[in-house]
Amino acid sequence: MTTHFITAEVELQANPTELEQAIAKELEKQGEPLRWAITAVDSQKEKATVEAVVTKTTD
Repeated sequence: MTTHFITAEVELQANPTELEQAIAKELEKQGEPLRWAITAVDSQKEKATVEAVVTKTTD
């Protein structure tokens, strides 16, 4: 198992619950999220930048 620091962009959602679900879905593409944080919001592009630590299983 290895850990990785990643950055992802997620579309802003209408409410916080939908935003959290969108972030979880995006992070799961990279591995199992350990922790994450929204580090920037671009209101013009309607995107949030998320930084996260994820784990990946190595075979």
